[in-house]
Amino acid sequence: MVKDIVTDEYVKPRYPKSIPFIIGNEAAERFSFYGMRSILVTFLVAQFFNPTGSAALKTVANAQANEISHIFVALAYAMPFVGALAADWFFGKYKVILYVSILYCFGHLCLAVFDTDLTGFRYGLILIAMGAGGIKSCVSANVGDQFDRTNQSLLSKVYGWFYFAINAGSVLSTLAIPYLYEHYGAKWAFGVPGILMAIATLIFFSGRKRYVKVPPAGINKNNFVFISLYALFNIGKKQKGQALLDVAKGKYDAEKVEGIKAVWRVMAVFAFVPIFWAMWDQSLSEWVLQAKELDLNMFGYKVLAEQVQTANPVFLLSFIPIFNYWIYPFLDKIGLKTTPLRRLGVGLALTGLSFVIIALIQTRVDAGQHPSVWWQILAYMVLSAGEVLVSITGLEYAYTQSPKSMKSTMSAIWLLTVAIGNLFVAYVNNSISNKGFFAQLEGANYFWFFVGLMAVFLLLYVFVSPRLKERNYVTEDENKVAAETTNL
Repeated sequence: MVKDIVTDEYVKPRYPKSIPFIIGNEAAERFSFYGMRSILVTFLVAQFFNPTGSAALKTVANAQANEISHIFVALAYAMPFVGALAADWFFGKYKVILYVSILYCFGHLCLAVFDTDLTGFRYGLILIAMGAGGIKSCVSANVGDQFDRTNQSLLSKVYGWFYFAINAGSVLSTLAIPYLYEHYGAKWAFGVPGILMAIATLIFFSGRKRYVKVPPAGINKNNFVFISLYALFNIGKKQKGQALLDVAKGKYDAEKVEGIKAVWRVMAVFAFVPIFWAMWDQSLSEWVLQAKELDLNMFGYKVLAEQVQTANPVFLLSFIPIFNYWIYPFLDKIGLKTTPLRRLGVGLALTGLSFVIIALIQTRVDAGQHPSVWWQILAYMVLSAGEVLVSITGLEYAYTQSPKSMKSTMSAIWLLTVAIGNLFVAYVNNSISNKGFFAQLEGANYFWFFVGLMAVFLLLYVFVSPRLKERNYVTEDENKVAAETTNL
């Protein structure tokens, strides 16, 4: 119960009327995104790069399809930074979500219409990446905008439903869309996600009169980019014993400058995250292509190669409560404190282990065998555990280690680590398809390369992480409030 400041009476918190429209929109949007992505790499190979299934073209064709897939993901995760600026400075969240949703729909239309035209198909992917990225930067913040002091207690429950909608859309689409592709062809397989995106847009538009719409604040020069660049170009003004960013305090807000120092400290940790995403996103591309070579019989039923990736969200939803309520408390109880930096390190190690399993599977495939798909399910299980430790912990670390004024910036930078990781994988595959330096990475050697790369990053992480300075702003804020309350 919350006291109403007008009537001075206690009222029961109520959910904002706009929430069903936002959650419905998110479920349909995630269905459309993960649905088209579930078949993207296998479609590109079969339709454009190796339609005859030639063994001689297999390596190059797979690399070409993987390159396009990872560039698409990189663009989709770079766009949130642009979308956030457009929303906060110029248009507001509602308009950005609505406008990019329309672009999103046209992107799906292009995929369905240009399923035999690679150029048109690529334009469709660009539009979808712009749409997905623009929505991602605004939609979760838009949920928070709908609440005030009278119903703030319900926010965590709504975010629970919000993330349930995301994973439900992912699971359903990765099961349904490969089936449509197998039995009804590419036009329907890409068309249905487009229809869902159109429905998502209509759902969102239908709630237009119920949303709390926070107006744009205009260009704020006290931001990460402006202050960092100013300090860089005025490095000559730095005095002895002064931090580099301190030279910006004369021109910019001193508190903001201190906040940006915190961002750079967190980025020292984030420097180790792109390798995780470089490997994780291959579970939706390279691993799918590998699955086509496996014995896909499960429980007496032959699944489709594109459906195997459904294991990831299923394991993820199962592992989150297991880690939070059993594993972390147990380890803390026996004296092995599960700090964020330790979780990240173990998560990186598990990600590398999942690729060891994949490399061993590929070794048998290269020998002409067809291992059971259950071995790849095992790899997904290990990878999902690594995801809980890296992805969720990384978001928590970004939140706790940055002041309030920098939390949105940290969220955008976190998403940029996904883009950087995927750009690297796209570069490797481009080199393979063009007979460049990485062309030597055929078969299992490709996956062993990433295992070795992760090992190097882990060694660096073990050396660097103990030397990283940490500052928990959430704890500081709580202590500050407690002190002020005591003084009263």
